[in-house]
Amino acid sequence: MLSYQHIYHAGNLADVHKHGLLAWMLNYLTAKDKPLTYIETHAGRALYNLQDAAALKTGEAAAGIGRVASWFDDAHPLTNALNAVRTTHGADSYAGSPLIAAHVLRPDDRMHLAELHPGEHAALDFALSSFPAKCYRQDGFELAHSLTPPTPRRGLMLIDPSYEIKTDYADIPRHIAGVTRAWNVGIICLWYPMLTAQSHLPMLTALHKAHPSALRHEVRFPPARKGHGMIGSGMFVINPPYGLEAEAARLSDRFATLTAD
Repeated sequence: MLSYQHIYHAGNLADVHKHGLLAWMLNYLTAKDKPLTYIETHAGRALYNLQDAAALKTGEAAAGIGRVASWFDDAHPLTNALNAVRTTHGADSYAGSPLIAAHVLRPDDRMHLAELHPGEHAALDFALSSFPAKCYRQDGFELAHSLTPPTPRRGLMLIDPSYEIKTDYADIPRHIAGVTRAWNVGIICLWYPMLTAQSHLPMLTALHKAHPSALRHEVRFPPARKGHGMIGSGMFVINPPYGLEAEAARLSDRFATLTAD
């Protein structure tokens, strides 16, 4: 149940998609001089070494951020966060979503990060030790329900499970329904893999029925290796901030160049 470690996939094209949109949304929220809350349900270790043997084994980072970093100019909040992490931790480091958020958010904002895997949680706690973040070794969905509505009420939640627990696809709509009932003003972001097995489709049908005004954004890319079942990345965003659709469309144009190659 707790075997998943993101180091094998850190910096891949799905991360590029997810992290690009996340950094943009958090940057948009911080433009207003009001504090906010950031909640992440499946945080991982937050800091990755792309020269680690596990990362090199799959080659996903080289085909991901190593290939397409130029998609984000110097003013983009993702570029700023990744550069800050490299400056502190070395040129081969890569920031997961908790560290990206930490570099976009301000001192008065609140961060709540859940990670159940004991080793990943210890690494997360260390990576975020210089930031005002609370790291919980707790089931992410339990934390989401316990914290909502948060203080401050403005903010964003990222739900990014590994989907190694196959019931996640059936359970997520129910969890999101509970969170949105408690926190109707929160921006709720769900990342999901696009699979050749199409396991994600019933989940999306249920989510669309409950949240018809949400933004669903998907990008496709070549499989990481022969026989690999993930062929794209999706983000389902409830209460999407103004301008997100345009940023998503910009990314769609970039990803389209990969499938055209």
